[in-house]
Amino acid sequence: MLCLNTGCRKTMSVRKKILLFTDWYEPGFKAGGPIQSCKNIVNNLSDEYDFRIFTSDRDLGDTEPYKHIKRDTWNNLSNGAHIWYASPEFLKSSNIRKIITEVEAEIIYLNSMFSSGFSLLPLWILRSIHFKGRIILAPRGMLNTSAVSRKKWKKNIFLSLFSLSRISKKIVFHATDRQEETDIKKYFRNYAQVCLIENIPNINEQWNARNKQPGQLNCVFISRIHPIKNLLYAINVVKSIAGCSILFDIYGPVEDEKYFQKCKEAASQANVHIGINFKGPIVNSGIFNLLQNYHLFFLPTQGENFGHIIFEALTSGCVVLSSNRTPWKGIEDNNAGWTLPLTDNRMFADKLKQLCDMNEQAYNEKSKAAYDYARTYVASMNFKNRYINLFKTPE
Repeated sequence: MLCLNTGCRKTMSVRKKILLFTDWYEPGFKAGGPIQSCKNIVNNLSDEYDFRIFTSDRDLGDTEPYKHIKRDTWNNLSNGAHIWYASPEFLKSSNIRKIITEVEAEIIYLNSMFSSGFSLLPLWILRSIHFKGRIILAPRGMLNTSAVSRKKWKKNIFLSLFSLSRISKKIVFHATDRQEETDIKKYFRNYAQVCLIENIPNINEQWNARNKQPGQLNCVFISRIHPIKNLLYAINVVKSIAGCSILFDIYGPVEDEKYFQKCKEAASQANVHIGINFKGPIVNSGIFNLLQNYHLFFLPTQGENFGHIIFEALTSGCVVLSSNRTPWKGIEDNNAGWTLPLTDNRMFADKLKQLCDMNEQAYNEKSKAAYDYARTYVASMNFKNRYINLFKTPE
């Protein structure tokens, strides 16, 4: 249909195609932050770009595919993007090459550093076909010290080969905090093109006061149950608190069964005034409502390149207690909680006890400060224009 109205110009203009490779996407939720990072990029920029998303047909750790999707073909999303849910059988070089050549995207976005099917294989194909467009790679925290130390020799071999590859010189690395920028330059210091843009978070629109009695505290942990998230550390801190009634609910998929058993054993030894409950995974759409039931979000993580769930706790009015190994350095300065070094768990215990002793008025002052800190953060970021600059291709 011919459009003569000037208001139609935006929709009639040809949007550049972005082919986004990611191991997991909605309706998946068990992989946590990386899913939210991609989803929020697509949702906020789908009016500017034609997104084609290539992802797996099942959630992290699942053996069965998602229900109500079409596998190994394009699905249409409500925001205008298109998504391909690939079965395990589809993930081979010839099929991925076909996807890349048929989409004819000007921009390739890789949402992982070490994924074989969704980063390494696409990169090998892009090199072999002499791809001329823009390649963007988001390491998603996989270059920080704690992440590289796991399966270290395999990752170091890959990084050495990757740095010697000509394709690595064509890549623009998307760092989401200063530490990740430093980590990228550590491995690719001679030629790395790095663009620092923080992740676009989910935002809660309203703050609600909470009921809070002195001597009582409701705490929550929401993350993958994996050593890097440090749940065992959190359980041991909570167990050490005396003179308070503490509820500590734990949400998240089990990614390391042996570590999970250690956490369960530690939890079983808690005193009667400490209630520790394992609640299993939670879908992201229910997190804001869930967080309204808690006073404290507790995540003594060993490393986050962003920490979507930390922001979601803040924007829900939850006070945050975390390690200092996240980008959220302003939490304490803004009266929104604390970020502490992991070297002394007594510091964490002191903050838990301090919060437990607070009355309702004192607590809600911190709760409102957490919400205001999150809102101020989003208002200052100018996310859309910065991501448009990331995706700009040479004319």
